[in-house]
Amino acid sequence: MSGNYFWVFVALIAVGLMLTLFGGKKQPGAKDFPPSVQWGALFVVIGAFGVLSEYISLTAVLLLFVVITGLISALDRWVLAPRRKAGLPGASPTETSAPIPVEVTPSANLLVDYSRGFFPVILVVFLLRSFLVEPFTIPSSSMRPGLVVGDFILVNKFIYGIRVPVLNNVLIPVGQVERGDVMVFNFPMNPKVNYIKRVIGLPGDTVEYRGKRLTVNGQAIPDVKDGTYDYLEQGVATIHNDRYRETLLSGKQVDVLNIPEAPTLVPSQVMDFPDRDQCRYDDNGFVCKVPSGKYFMMGDNRDNSLDGRYWGFVDDRLVVGKAFFIWMNFSQPSRIGSRVR
Repeated sequence: MSGNYFWVFVALIAVGLMLTLFGGKKQPGAKDFPPSVQWGALFVVIGAFGVLSEYISLTAVLLLFVVITGLISALDRWVLAPRRKAGLPGASPTETSAPIPVEVTPSANLLVDYSRGFFPVILVVFLLRSFLVEPFTIPSSSMRPGLVVGDFILVNKFIYGIRVPVLNNVLIPVGQVERGDVMVFNFPMNPKVNYIKRVIGLPGDTVEYRGKRLTVNGQAIPDVKDGTYDYLEQGVATIHNDRYRETLLSGKQVDVLNIPEAPTLVPSQVMDFPDRDQCRYDDNGFVCKVPSGKYFMMGDNRDNSLDGRYWGFVDDRLVVGKAFFIWMNFSQPSRIGSRVR
């Protein structure tokens, strides 16, 4: 999140608190708070989500909100509600048909009402995106021709195993990562950022890329030229590519792009990453031995992809899931419903 967005969320919290505190009181017998107070509470929730997401992952933020709203809802159900019925001090009367001779602060009343309303919604969202599917958008051209800027994709979260939220350790094994999978993962250099690339090397594999030709475990990956592919990059320049059909060791065929005049690798852009001693670089390419528990990833758009060649390996704990479906593209509706290959 950029600093500008951060302060937008801070401003939402400030405006929300003002509306909540000074937007009016809930009238006796009324079911809801005044609209200004309801909007204020929503602004506070959205602002808090945004601010917390600057420091921790969205999954962690959702889990935090699930715990807080769940505890307040449980407290209301098992403690405050019985007290309301009995007319005992300390209750928070949200809905009652008989007058209760107890003074309760509006803020406590509002907190209980909104926790009960938000808890089931946040819980469902948390469970869906943690264990089933999660939506993402494609922001760059690094996975062309298969995925283009503007694709909205779905990612299968359980295909590689049911994982513990936040910690992301595999709790229940389901399936294994395979060569050729298009995988979403947390960027090793900044885990708050999500990347999408293709799995080229599994743990123990030796991956070599020289002269724009790929070799895995000593076997050259067959590639057949399949014409050309041009696209407009950021609406400014047309990029001309040669298109190749590669057949990976798994037997899966994928389309990749190369720019004939571009270098195979730019050594000066290679970062200092963990296990770099497992790689050897020169002006014409590299060779890497993939460490245990890690994967080697590359973009299909080989000369327009910041991938494992430059920042190393993806630890299994950073895996998000496997991309499998394009559900929306506003600028190219014909892509809707396509499977990710």
